[in-house]
Amino acid sequence: MIQATEEYLLYQGKKYIAPEKAGDFKEDMERFKLKGQAARQAFQVLAKGVDSRLSHFHMQRVSGWMNQAQIGRPHFWCYFQPEFGSKMDPTFAIRLLTLDGQLGISVEVSFIERFVVPETIERQNQVLEVPITEPLYYFVQTDGVSHRETGSEEVRHSLIERVQNGSVRKVLIKYDIPRLADYDSEEAMVDELLSGFHLLAPYYEATKSKFF
Repeated sequence: MIQATEEYLLYQGKKYIAPEKAGDFKEDMERFKLKGQAARQAFQVLAKGVDSRLSHFHMQRVSGWMNQAQIGRPHFWCYFQPEFGSKMDPTFAIRLLTLDGQLGISVEVSFIERFVVPETIERQNQVLEVPITEPLYYFVQTDGVSHRETGSEEVRHSLIERVQNGSVRKVLIKYDIPRLADYDSEEAMVDELLSGFHLLAPYYEATKSKFF
């Protein structure tokens, strides 16, 4: 998976054009598509490995190798929805990312973006009701831009105040595996991802609250 994804990282942010319309760039676009498909398939295999070890959650569709504007996006993601749940319920999700130039992956508690309803953000921010320690951390959205904040009790109480006064819109809780290259097998990666699911379980339970 690592090699396929790293090769596709070279296409991040580039515009894909259908080969039959690409003129002199036909071969480049064919290669672009093949690399994207290979990287997405590799991530899908990893997601299926996680899915096979979960009893009450099921993986959803892996994100595409390009967005609606046909821009390459190698940082794939996949949601894991609770069995018998609705599309508006909280989920676990895994997302590829690059940290300090190294390919990594994060686990988070979140809601499927295209099914957000008015109460979703309030339920998402219920993660702040649960105490936190590192290596968990917050991913905070302010004015449409998200940034990382330390997983500490001091930061948690600060975020509660900032959510209440409206200066922070949304707070995710996340767990990172920063260097996939450190793992010698897909099974080892899956084990580490499941450790992340376990650490995030109390925060998932908090977002299930329906007090709104």
